[in-house]
Amino acid sequence: MKKIIFTLLILVSITVMQAEPIRVGDNAPNIVVTLDDGTTEDLGTLFQEGPVLVYFYPKSFTGGCTTQACNLRDNASGIDNADITVFGVSADDVDTQKRFREEHQLPFHLVADTELELTKAFGVPTNPRGFPKRQSFILKGGKVVWRDLAAAPSTQAEDAIKAVQNIEE
Repeated sequence: MKKIIFTLLILVSITVMQAEPIRVGDNAPNIVVTLDDGTTEDLGTLFQEGPVLVYFYPKSFTGGCTTQACNLRDNASGIDNADITVFGVSADDVDTQKRFREEHQLPFHLVADTELELTKAFGVPTNPRGFPKRQSFILKGGKVVWRDLAAAPSTQAEDAIKAVQNIEE
């Protein structure tokens, strides 16, 4: 019986890990999420406007995730000049997201995707522990206009700004 349960868990993990991310040109997901301050946000409405950067990261307070968030924080003026709204997403709970945002003085909200609803809506793969893979998407006019399936933590802001500038041209 233990072998059957273990095998089923492995199959489910593999299925989740092999999710296909949404593609450029796909419709943006219409979803309401919970933010780090406990409020909800209708991302579907924001995605109709844009540009909105949604970046997925494995876990708050880890090296790469902190680098990525702080890169966005440190380049806030460039992000503001490009008129980009930013949301970071992980499976961490509201309290963890709130502490992470406060400790690193992040000027944008973090989504507490504890049930992986937004992660699944974007088709972002997860590891066996349920942590989303590091991927980023820009949405505008209700569509996905850019994606980075191997987002670099140390250049996340620059990559997003460049992508928006290229989209606008």
